[in-house]
Amino acid sequence: MNAMSPHHENVTEIDARLSGGYVPAERKFYFVKPMLRLEEITKIYHSGEVETTALEGITLNIDRGEFIAVMGPSGCGKSTLLNIIGLLDSTTSGSYYFNGSNVAGASEAKLANIRKENIGFIFQSFNLIHELTVAENVEIALLYHKMSAKERRARVHEVLERMGITHRADHRPSQLSGGQQQRVAIARALVSQPKIILADEPTGNLDSIHGDEVMQMLTELNHDGATIIMVTHSTRHASYAQRIVNLFDGHIVTESTNRRAEAFADA
Repeated sequence: MNAMSPHHENVTEIDARLSGGYVPAERKFYFVKPMLRLEEITKIYHSGEVETTALEGITLNIDRGEFIAVMGPSGCGKSTLLNIIGLLDSTTSGSYYFNGSNVAGASEAKLANIRKENIGFIFQSFNLIHELTVAENVEIALLYHKMSAKERRARVHEVLERMGITHRADHRPSQLSGGQQQRVAIARALVSQPKIILADEPTGNLDSIHGDEVMQMLTELNHDGATIIMVTHSTRHASYAQRIVNLFDGHIVTESTNRRAEAFADA
């Protein structure tokens, strides 16, 4: 992603002047506002008299179109961070700017609307409803959108076709392999055409072949413009991301850039 491009969304031009004149267009500078910005985020859980700090002092910028992998040992706060980014959990303190607007402390109605319009979720356990067909599982993500049944069916068919599982539309989840169930889960995340995809261990229940297939799908989605934030324990699968954020005991301890993945994203 070219952070200096004047065509990038959320770009503020610096009206620079030298010697009383405007700087030529090719020499003007641009600041890119991050799509998501977390500032000094802390999350504390209380259970009786026990206080557990899941996240402490997290500051993180995520740009539009990035693919970020969040890593760290179990219990370090990865899923909590993903839930806060996805507006499924609130912060104890700190600020969270979503497209420039601070949503920390916003009403649940506002947060639900932001989720509906912007975010798709992919879970390790698929979270499919076994009583519903594949098509019905995907369509359920559209029920709160203002569109007709005909529009919903067309959108579902389109995304199932993209995932290569139209022939499974009338099957139940129990009739599918793990890889096919994860394709359905990805289809459900994509059907509302979200700008951001949050994936919590999306390959955790899959063998290496199906896991690599899911990672290739996520890479293609990112190449098409989606911003992807993925929690993973797999160093192999984290290597698909452009940036890797490592957590330990609720703190960001390292951030590194994956040049190979960046080169693919810019290709």
